Amino acid sequence: MNLILMGLPGAGKGTQAERIVAEYGFPHISTGDMFRQAIKEGTALGKQAKAFIDKGDLVPDEVTIGIVRERLGKEDCNSGFLLDGFPRTVQQAEALEEIMEDEGGKIDAVLYIDVDPDKLLKRLTGRRICSNCGATYHLEFNPPKQAGICDKCGGELKQRSDDSEATVHERLEVNMKQQQPLVHFYSEKGTLKKINGDQPIDQVFRDVKAILGAVFD
Repeated sequence: MNLILMGLPGAGKGTQAERIVAEYGFPHISTGDMFRQAIKEGTALGKQAKAFIDKGDLVPDEVTIGIVRERLGKEDCNSGFLLDGFPRTVQQAEALEEIMEDEGGKIDAVLYIDVDPDKLLKRLTGRRICSNCGATYHLEFNPPKQAGICDKCGGELKQRSDDSEATVHERLEVNMKQQQPLVHFYSEKGTLKKINGDQPIDQVFRDVKAILGAVFD
């Protein structure tokens, strides 16, 4: 069972990834984890990636794709994997197709957790953090008992600069533009499975399991 997990920031990918991995037992592979592991192991590609990261540059596609190839070739991926954060472009998606062909496998399903961007804006801008103890709240989903005051220590609750409406809106716009070609690419292949992410977490996961059950029956 080889899966890709997609969705805009705030859609709940992290929560669903944890549940999918716990239920099915295969590795959750994120781009960041792959880079860190390759760098830690001191592979040739890991050293190349580190050189770009240390300079603050984007890691080129050929290095990223090489690291993905190495990671998916490891034994723990033999029974399947959940890819998160890769591919980010159609070119990377096409390279992944080649990797899978070389490994004698394929991408079985692309799970897209779909939430209206306006609702994501509300989710992401509602976060507040205690300036004293670091406790996290949400104005709608986990509000403090007293507005602006931490329940735990009485500290002042503040909004992080990267949670401001302008910043979040820009991040969502960038991600939508980036993901749209990928959504089209996997729709054309018939592997894209949209899931309504604007539901309780348990229901979203039930929908995930229903889709995977239908794909692998």
